[in-house]
Amino acid sequence: MGAQLKIAAFVDFDGTITFEDTTDAILERFADERWYDIEREWIAGRIGSRECLARQIDLVRAFPEEIDDFAYTAEFDQTFPAFVAFCRQHGIELNVVSDGFDRVARTVLAGAGLADLGIISNHLEWLGADRWRLGFPYSRGDCQSSAGNCKCATLTGSAETLSVLIGDGRSDICASGVADVVLARDSLAVHCRSANRRFSQFTDFESVITLFEELVEVHAPHQLTTNALEMPVYAQRA
Repeated sequence: MGAQLKIAAFVDFDGTITFEDTTDAILERFADERWYDIEREWIAGRIGSRECLARQIDLVRAFPEEIDDFAYTAEFDQTFPAFVAFCRQHGIELNVVSDGFDRVARTVLAGAGLADLGIISNHLEWLGADRWRLGFPYSRGDCQSSAGNCKCATLTGSAETLSVLIGDGRSDICASGVADVVLARDSLAVHCRSANRRFSQFTDFESVITLFEELVEVHAPHQLTTNALEMPVYAQRA
């Protein structure tokens, strides 16, 4: 019997907890259309997300109540609160990790009755009137993807903690290489397959709970067995 490990879950926000990318939704609603040109530079790999988002938020014109009211309309996975309850019941550390806007994530989660969740994200700062600036408290100069929020650094923990990444998109690609366990869907699942990276696929947080039930029961990666998906749940530790 192997030693038990603590479990820490790191959940992407946009497109994972929410059904849409709230950052794009905010930009589509409140930013000058030049934000699309900046987005294309990022997609082409000419700039990192930190530069992309900083330039895009400069184009937003909205008062705080407009941002908050718009965020309250974002649809989220109704099974996510049940997953939060599961984590609390079993002593699993849970953080939301987002390369989007902290104010938006907090507003959405507050509307779901989850205002006390830890959020690791870029900081949306109101400058007065309808102007905003984006801060990057979790950026790193050596971040390989030049992300606003370096998820790799957040997920790199101790040998006693099993880090579980739950995500779906581009901001999770680097982090999927350092997480002990990867639960993926959509473009992250496509990436993991192409990179021959071990992962399990999920559809919603009800399916995530099913996978976590086995984690809680076993705790140690070498003891886990799963027939959930095409590939083993656990990535090998370096």
